[in-house]
Amino acid sequence: MATRVLVTGAAGFIGSHLVELLVREGHQVRAFVHYNSNNNWYNLEQLPRDVLDAVEVVAGDVTDAFAVDAAVKERDVVFHLAALIGIPYSYHAPAAYVSTNVVGTLNVLQACRRHDVGRLVHTSTSETYGTAQYVPIDEKHPLVGQSPYSASKIGADKLVESYWLSFAQPVCIVRPFNTFGPRQSMRAIIPTVIVQALSGGQVNLGNLDPVRDLTFVEDSARAFIAAARSDKVLGEVVNLGVGHGVSIGELVQRIGVLLGIEIVTKREEARVRPPASEVIRLISDNRKAKALMGWAPRVDLDTGLSRTIEYIRAHLGSYRSDRYAI
Repeated sequence: MATRVLVTGAAGFIGSHLVELLVREGHQVRAFVHYNSNNNWYNLEQLPRDVLDAVEVVAGDVTDAFAVDAAVKERDVVFHLAALIGIPYSYHAPAAYVSTNVVGTLNVLQACRRHDVGRLVHTSTSETYGTAQYVPIDEKHPLVGQSPYSASKIGADKLVESYWLSFAQPVCIVRPFNTFGPRQSMRAIIPTVIVQALSGGQVNLGNLDPVRDLTFVEDSARAFIAAARSDKVLGEVVNLGVGHGVSIGELVQRIGVLLGIEIVTKREEARVRPPASEVIRLISDNRKAKALMGWAPRVDLDTGLSRTIEYIRAHLGSYRSDRYAI
């Protein structure tokens, strides 16, 4: 893989882990973060000082074509992770999801084409599949827009596909299932459970029945880099998952065992998706990732959960257990 890389969405959960891994491998990393007046780099600020000092941080907005073009200039590889990802919020602000996830991706594609970028690794999501019509889910599974979020990501994925087919733009689409680990916000299920459990009292949740395929964040970051290195994935969609699932109810029990407590849950209707929008089962078929990229997950669920618990214990004061993060 070439050494000059850009990571959009670098201040996010997966993006910050990817940036750290790229720097430690010796790459020249430019990180594109969402502008705010506090000059806050969010998760990037948690990186070790020697790592962060090696990163060129550029603030902007992925919906601004001029800002994106400037960030992509003189990059050999672009990892595109910038997106709005909260599913519940997409019910309230669908236009924002189209703007960021679809138009933002178009801006990245145009800039990559203009500057002759050697590889674009685009981030999709298992939510594009909707509830599994069969399991494990392979890359040929139909795409179903069961939320405005998933619909916006389907649109973005199809734009990336079109640039490969129309312009031979060197792209690949990686489709993570549910990634978890340190630095993840309470928008996600695992921090939601751990933070509430450590804060005492009952744990407020939505539906406990959905089944999710959970991949530790370091494994996901390794997969992004593997996708950038393999010519076999050009023009392809590749699932990233462990290949088996656990229900939310079972997940709560496992977290309770690791914490050494019995977790009492309460159904909170505000956290429940509309019935036809709920994705019940997501389990990946990851054989294509193994065949084309030589990638397989290394960290098992309990080890990943233990590392996540350790992180949240150390940063518990930065989480809000009394407020539902949509």
